[in-house]
Amino acid sequence: MINLPRTLGELRQSAFCENRLRTRNVKDELRENLIALLRQGGPVFPGIIGYEDTVTPHVVNAILSRHNFILLGLRGQAKSRILRALTALLDPHTPYIAGCEIRDNPYKPLCRRCRELIAEAGDKTPIAYLGRDERYVEKLATPDVTIADLIGDIDPIKAAKGGHELSNELTVHYGLLPRANRGIFAINELPDLAGKIQVGLFNIMQEGDVQIKGYPVRLPLDVALVFSANPEDYTARGKIVTPLKDRRGSEIRTHYPASIQEGIDITSQEAWTGRNGLKLQVPRFIREVIEQIAFVAREDKHIDKRSGVSQRLPISAIENVISNAERRAVFQNSEYVVPRIADVFAALPSITGKLELEYEGEVRGADQVVREIIKTAITRVFDQYFANADLKQVVQWFELGGEIQLLETANPIELVDLLRGIQGLLDKTSVLHLENEEAPEVRVSAAEFVLEGLHAHKKIGRSEERLFTAGDKGAKHPEKEFKTEVPDDFEARRRNRRPFN
Repeated sequence: MINLPRTLGELRQSAFCENRLRTRNVKDELRENLIALLRQGGPVFPGIIGYEDTVTPHVVNAILSRHNFILLGLRGQAKSRILRALTALLDPHTPYIAGCEIRDNPYKPLCRRCRELIAEAGDKTPIAYLGRDERYVEKLATPDVTIADLIGDIDPIKAAKGGHELSNELTVHYGLLPRANRGIFAINELPDLAGKIQVGLFNIMQEGDVQIKGYPVRLPLDVALVFSANPEDYTARGKIVTPLKDRRGSEIRTHYPASIQEGIDITSQEAWTGRNGLKLQVPRFIREVIEQIAFVAREDKHIDKRSGVSQRLPISAIENVISNAERRAVFQNSEYVVPRIADVFAALPSITGKLELEYEGEVRGADQVVREIIKTAITRVFDQYFANADLKQVVQWFELGGEIQLLETANPIELVDLLRGIQGLLDKTSVLHLENEEAPEVRVSAAEFVLEGLHAHKKIGRSEERLFTAGDKGAKHPEKEFKTEVPDDFEARRRNRRPFN
């Protein structure tokens, strides 16, 4: 670690940040460090995928403009991650007067305690340092947040112990905002903050100071304010008061991944897929099906569009899919884990809980809605690979009375022997370009995908016990149906339904 000045006298004699400490505020610091980063050509927000040409340029412009800004978007769009990543644009070491609750600048102390300490100790005033992460303060907005939480309050105990009048600055107990002085203060889900509390942010955003409990305590804080919000909140739970909206410098819209590949990249980065002791291979088509589930759900009429479908859905889903395949491998005493389409259906619990249903969706039931979404996702991915493939031989094998059951407990080598009996099936899987395609687990996974695709297109039938049959014979082994009587007052109840929280 570099040698850092430990007293005010040493700091004054060193070149460490002297000019910057005297003249630069935190927004200037963010701006200068961002410009240096842009000149180096490095990524502004490493690990944030899909925003390079959309969101990131707007955030860069806001920082270069020294704006307070808000990220506006549905859940699971990396809003909080972007705000926390802003700390990378701060200096690695920032000196402040040791023991100060609001991290006072040694050259421009705000609080009375620090001014009196410097007057008394002079060059011997102790100096401490803040790291980047220590300069970021985040608060989740909730209706019970008070002005005292954010700004501060008078502490009668301090007054009694010190023998001070209540109006004395030394009696102040600082809130989160003053404690974020010389750093970044973030409020997540801003509309959930009560309107009268939002009003308390006016002064700090425009005039750059706060007032506590009506006493003439003025603190011209040096802080960058950033916010996040969900557009749903404007109408469902709360709203951002108009004067506060006017005081924000920039409003930046976030979005979900624009392509399946972006979704796969995000899920691969965020999901926990490394399983100890077992070799894992997740076929490309499995990853594509899982991402397609999120894309299909965002379009589905049974899903509440205002709530959105978080990118956490495919992340949780792929973890659950791999776990189901892992459980199968453990049961079979195998060291090779290869997920199959059956594992996607087994991951329903990781999907249903992340969807807000419209009234029609609630009538049908979450499980049935998700099963249909999965089938649509399978169909889309299947068509990408097999749209021009001739699978008549496979379909005819079933039409001639062929049946095959792909049980989870069955040995993959035995299943491959059974699948070889379906003329042309294993040969058609070559278009998937799989790694280790000769491994029995991989061959079973690929073949099952083909059969599921044909089933999704209603070319063949399949039962809940994963028995694949001819389409017309599927009635002998019907899938479990989820039928619900639609009430007579369906339309009236749909129109008058209360919004989901």
